[in-house]
Amino acid sequence: MKTLFIMLDSLNRHYLPLYGGHQIRTPHIDRLAARGLVFDNHFCCSMPCMPARRDLFTGHANFLETPWSPIQPWDDCMQPELRRQRGVYSHMITDHYHYYHAGGECYHNQFDSWEFQRGQEGDVWRPLVDAPEPPTFRGRNRRAYWANRRFMDTERDEDYSTPQCFMRAIEFLENNHSADNWHLHLECFDPHEPFACPQKYRDLYNDTWDDSALHFDWPDYAPVDPTVEDEAALAHIRACYAGTLTMADVWLGKLLDTMDALDLWKDTTVVLSTDHGHLLGEHGYWAKNYMFDYKELVHIPMVVCAPEATPRRVQALTSTIDLMPTFMELHGGELPPHVHGRSLCHLFGADNNHHDAVLYGYFGKDINLTDGRYTYCRQAEAHSTVDHHTAMPVNFSSFHGREQLAKAQMGAFLPSAHGVPHYRFPVESKRHHNAPEFNPIYDIVTDPLQQQPIRDETVESALAEKMRALLERYDAPPCQRTRMGL
Repeated sequence: MKTLFIMLDSLNRHYLPLYGGHQIRTPHIDRLAARGLVFDNHFCCSMPCMPARRDLFTGHANFLETPWSPIQPWDDCMQPELRRQRGVYSHMITDHYHYYHAGGECYHNQFDSWEFQRGQEGDVWRPLVDAPEPPTFRGRNRRAYWANRRFMDTERDEDYSTPQCFMRAIEFLENNHSADNWHLHLECFDPHEPFACPQKYRDLYNDTWDDSALHFDWPDYAPVDPTVEDEAALAHIRACYAGTLTMADVWLGKLLDTMDALDLWKDTTVVLSTDHGHLLGEHGYWAKNYMFDYKELVHIPMVVCAPEATPRRVQALTSTIDLMPTFMELHGGELPPHVHGRSLCHLFGADNNHHDAVLYGYFGKDINLTDGRYTYCRQAEAHSTVDHHTAMPVNFSSFHGREQLAKAQMGAFLPSAHGVPHYRFPVESKRHHNAPEFNPIYDIVTDPLQQQPIRDETVESALAEKMRALLERYDAPPCQRTRMGL
């Protein structure tokens, strides 16, 4: 068996024609979907970036135990497990620079080999002593972004790292198509912000924004400010996002052409998905992380093409944590302990039964649940704390502070830690921006845009019981049930 996982970061389900969207041209995502399984009820688990990837590698719900985190010493990751059990060769191709700085340690080391395409977002790559002079801009701006762009022809696809990732993947297929027993992890940062692409792709979406007057391709993580971010600004950012995704789709098409030419479909399973969505003005917000976990963020696309699978729409409720056990089963491996997800392979036939409910969220914030009919946001009790568990005291891009670590206890607190001592220290619970004084419930069948929250004690009681049962099944630290009042 050969397996290929294609991950596009921040891929918005509701924009894709595959799911009824009309905003973006993605003929090659559609082409892939036409020969595979389209999952209609697929949800992320841990958010945002590295938490989602730890879920993908381990099948374990990361957000209940730690925030942004390296691979922990006790983690049973699928790549070394497949190597040990079945001799599977794994390779990663990515431009996602979070893998290569503090807080992303050890992810790439799980693979037998890896390739890193440089230059995305804040990747500190090109050494310029004199700071580049950015244009007048709105939103976010980073020195490294402008340093890297100085060495690019910004109207040439091949100078962008997403096309470079696809080119390296095509080379991998050409060099290894006659071999068996490999797993390729192809991960592109796009269409993550900044939404940068050649002008020809923006032109497809009638973008008339004048970059020379005001550069805007990277909205801040903040509510939309209608006094400066008018309809023209919203339309421009959506055109930039659309153009960036269409560029990725064009190069996906070249990869699929290679699959065709090498006749790889007969013995290769291909999975296309993402980590989470990204708000582009929906609900009055930019980006992610700080607001309520709307469907646009957590209800994500997934397509699976397997030799033995008949193309169809799959209605089963599935989660990001299901991918690790799926790849394990495809390659004939046995699951290690403490895997929360379930293999999707039984869905390759006519089965539509999988999870009754799934959890999702950010560490230390609310815990969310969906059963496919409702979404339920259970908010932490006032002044509660949550325990952060880690053997590697780093968070996003830096070490945890000395004051924080001074409060830490040492011990083997997590059942999944295999007896490995680790830090445990308290962190104050947080609520999302504009959180109400109740636990919002939405009927996502009758109210898919989540405009009218439900307050129903009977419904909440049933959903709370499902959440309690899942927290127990996932061996969630006791603090999670305590702070949630469960």
